[in-house]
Amino acid sequence: MYTILEFLKNICFHPLFLPCILFLSFLHKWLYNKPDRSKKLPPSPRKLPILGNLHQLGKFPHRSLNSLSKRYGEVMLIHLGSTPSLVVSSASAAREMLKTHDIIFSNRPQSRIMCKVIYDGKDLVFSPYGEYWRQIRSICVLQLLSTKKIQSFRKIREEEVDLVIEMIKRSEASSMNMSEIIMMFSSNLLCRTAYGKKYAGEVGTDFKQLLKEFVEVMGAISMRDFIPWLGWIDRLTGLESQVDKVAKDFDEFLEHVVQEHLEHKNDKEENEKDFVDILLDVQKENADALTMNGIKAIVLKMRHPMCLKTQE
Repeated sequence: MYTILEFLKNICFHPLFLPCILFLSFLHKWLYNKPDRSKKLPPSPRKLPILGNLHQLGKFPHRSLNSLSKRYGEVMLIHLGSTPSLVVSSASAAREMLKTHDIIFSNRPQSRIMCKVIYDGKDLVFSPYGEYWRQIRSICVLQLLSTKKIQSFRKIREEEVDLVIEMIKRSEASSMNMSEIIMMFSSNLLCRTAYGKKYAGEVGTDFKQLLKEFVEVMGAISMRDFIPWLGWIDRLTGLESQVDKVAKDFDEFLEHVVQEHLEHKNDKEENEKDFVDILLDVQKENADALTMNGIKAIVLKMRHPMCLKTQE
C-alpha cells in the first residue's frame, strides 16, 4: 500500500502534472478564494495551491513543524491540503488552549478512517464534546476505572506479571525479545480485563494480526481528509479497501465477544465482571445512553485500563 507522500512523489514527475496544477489552482482561486480581511489569523508559511503546506512536512513532520515554529512563532497556522490546522509549540500557549479554552478545542478532527473503524466515533477519545461524551465519560470513570474496579483486577495483573517472570527464568542465558514479551503481557492484560479471557493458539494469532492491522489503518493518512475531491486516491492506494476490511473483521470479533458475554451473563459474581459485562449492565439499564455499537467502540479503544484515566 502506497503512502500519500510516495504517491505525490511519483505523480510530480508526470509531464502533465505541472499544467494540471496550474489550471486547477487558477480555477480554485477564481471560484472559491475570497479572502476575509476581517479575520485576524496567526502567522502562516506560504502554501501551495491544493497541497497547502503538506509538502513542507517531510519525512519527520514533528521536526519540520519545530523548524517552522522557530520562524513563524509558537502559534502558527498551516494548511494540510484544504484543512486549516493550528500548531502550538509552547507550554504557555498549550495551557491557554487546553485549560482556559478547553471546551472550544475539545473536539478532535473527524476522519473517514476513524468514522469507519470506530463506529462513527462513539468511543470516549473521538466522540464530539456534548451530552453523549459526558455520559460515556461518566460511565468510564465511575463504572470502569473506579478505584474499586481497578483494585479488583489486581489478581489478574499479578498473575500476568508472574507469567512474564517465569518466562524470563526459563530462558536462562538465551537471548530474548523483550519488546515481544512486553507486547504479549499488555495484550493478555487487556484481553482479561476488557474481554474476560486471553486469546491463545490460532485464535490468539488471528487476534494479534487484527490488532496489527488496526494500528496500521489508524496511523494511515487518508487523502479524503485533507483534499476531499482527491479522495479517489485512497481507492488507488488500497487504503479504502484495507479500512473496510479491518472495520468488518473487528466488528465480527467484537460482536462475537458481546454475544459470548450475553450467553454467560448470569454465571459471574460481581467482582468477576470484566469491562464488557459492566457495559452490558449499563446498556440494560439505559439503552438510550449506550448502544451496542457504543459498547464495541469503548472496548475497542481500551488497550489498557489506564488509557482513559487521562480523560478525567
